[in-house]
Amino acid sequence: MHLVPLPALVDNYIWLLHDSDGNAIVVDPGDAAVVEQALKARQLQLRAILLTHHHHDHIGGVAELCRHHAVPVYAPVDERIAGVTEFVRDGDTIELALPHVRFDVIAIPGHTLSHVAYVGAGLLLCGDTLFSLGCGRLFEGSPAQMLASLDRLSALPGETLVCGGHEYTEANGRFALTVEPENLKLHHRLQEVAVLRRQLRPTLPVALADELAANPFLRVDTDAVAAWCLQRGIYNDRVARFAAVREAKDGFH
Repeated sequence: MHLVPLPALVDNYIWLLHDSDGNAIVVDPGDAAVVEQALKARQLQLRAILLTHHHHDHIGGVAELCRHHAVPVYAPVDERIAGVTEFVRDGDTIELALPHVRFDVIAIPGHTLSHVAYVGAGLLLCGDTLFSLGCGRLFEGSPAQMLASLDRLSALPGETLVCGGHEYTEANGRFALTVEPENLKLHHRLQEVAVLRRQLRPTLPVALADELAANPFLRVDTDAVAAWCLQRGIYNDRVARFAAVREAKDGFH
């Protein structure tokens, strides 16, 4: 399976997966033209569309794509998502024949209440829940919900490649340094990110193990993040620690 992050809109990634026989799926196509251009350039046939949540920058291209491609559209149960042919829920499995791939569906509320992730082929397609060195804003869910969702993702194999929905890594990294300024793995990741961005290359996908070592939102149980929280009067409650880090990021510029 070949994985291609397609830059779209301002800072989105549409994830294109295809086999060597020209069969492709796309995840969160916010812009149909970007997908059509990629399919044509690579001589691919679109076989399915997967959606993680209802935000327009992730579903805006679905209707146009479906006008030209008769393909199934997989999405969480949410009336705000139109054109769905296959609703998915936590614990479901998607089996595609072309390309031959299987995904497990994980419910990960927090950014939105109906948000899901797709896990398969060594990939974590997680929309706006987990980014490199960051996580999504809590537009609908609670800190407890988001932390539980991130805990579920953190339990996946370390070699799993995180495929988030936006190119936010540089900005996330600047904030992460304020939480863990002495984290050597974080410094190493930011050096890598700087090189990639100078070359106009994506910073995703990234191995989950690297995120566990450097992403403060996955590290609320570490001594360093706990110490940062202690300075702000937050003690043993891990949900409160997560909420404090998220609130600080919301106000960070």
